[in-house]
Amino acid sequence: MRLLIENAHLLDPAQGIDRVTDIYIQKENVVALGEAPRDFEPQRRIDAAGRLVIPGVVDMAARLREPGQEHKATVASETRAAASAGITTLVCPPDTNPPVDSPAEVELITRRAKQACGVRVHALGALSSGLAGEQLSEMAALKRAGVLGVSQALKPMASHLLLRRAMEYAASHGLTVYLHPIDWSLNAKGCVHEGPVGTRLGLPGIPAAAETAALGTILALTEQTGARVHLCRLSTARAAQMLARARHDGLPISADVAAHQLFLTDMDVADFNSLCHVMPPLRSQRDRDGLRQAVADGAISAICSDHQPHEADAKLAPFAQTLPGISSLETLLPLTLRLAEEGVLSHAEAVRRITANPAEILGLPVGTLAPGHRADLCIIDTESSYRPEAETWLSQGRNSPFFGWEFAGRVTHTLVAGRIIFESNH
Repeated sequence: MRLLIENAHLLDPAQGIDRVTDIYIQKENVVALGEAPRDFEPQRRIDAAGRLVIPGVVDMAARLREPGQEHKATVASETRAAASAGITTLVCPPDTNPPVDSPAEVELITRRAKQACGVRVHALGALSSGLAGEQLSEMAALKRAGVLGVSQALKPMASHLLLRRAMEYAASHGLTVYLHPIDWSLNAKGCVHEGPVGTRLGLPGIPAAAETAALGTILALTEQTGARVHLCRLSTARAAQMLARARHDGLPISADVAAHQLFLTDMDVADFNSLCHVMPPLRSQRDRDGLRQAVADGAISAICSDHQPHEADAKLAPFAQTLPGISSLETLLPLTLRLAEEGVLSHAEAVRRITANPAEILGLPVGTLAPGHRADLCIIDTESSYRPEAETWLSQGRNSPFFGWEFAGRVTHTLVAGRIIFESNH
């Protein structure tokens, strides 16, 4: 299809473009910006006057619950929600049921994604067999099956020695290791941040040291093994400082933060609100401000949704017995744009954290609309404000603490490889 997007305010941080222009798309790719290529006759025009066009959002962590937990969500339901929120590429962690520890699970996810709405879906492979933390997975076979990297998700490794061996094995196959810095012995079955709020509620706390102690080990092993490491979901200001120092010293390490950690704190749990039960937990306001600073400085280079849809019952027990996680595909883009409204980042830098930077970390040729690249993009009506509500939510999981918040900027179109996969009727 030949498509012309006219009068678009194109914001593409990878190219340093922030201007009104026309975008010419032919077949799967952007073929020109500004001037029409020779003999280009559009079959369809979209007038994007007054609207923002950005590269498609790349989400580094979204659980689609398939295979094994289809009662919570499916690849079809969650990719539809992603498309409505401008997300064109997403990555699923390996903690499905069974875990992604063999080519069979990778192929299942890839096949389901092909049958769905068109959002690109990639998987991370398990670092250990069955994610049991006891023996290494067949990383070479997983790489051949197409995983972007390997991860232990939110499961402990039996020992630091095994983690070291896993990092060495991954490095020998050129695989990035995606690690959550959590010391499970210090975690001690906690469910909230260890601090005054948790103490007042009488809930078992998780100290900041559970993150920083694990991070110290990971940094030491990164230096030892030379593995390419990405830190998943940082939650403390101290960990962000340690990361900045390590990057300054030249360690090949990157990190992301979940969007909700940049807005919510342990104060939001104060009335036992199980929608705010997440892992790692919501930390103090000082931690939240430290994370925002690290995102602004570029030490934390990507923002992800950490999408974890649940059925209603999963959040109905007493707080400590509820399952952690937020259904958050549909709030990743609006929360990131709100960081720009609040002056934490410029609009260009906010967009970079969810497009070019995650694409670079994942090693994917997306996150830019330079001519010759795939036409993965979304069009945003920045004048339109809206409040997400359970009734209009597309994800099968309605466990979000952001219902009722007011957001500016509604996605009107999402394209993957030049094909419109979402068009709003608003």
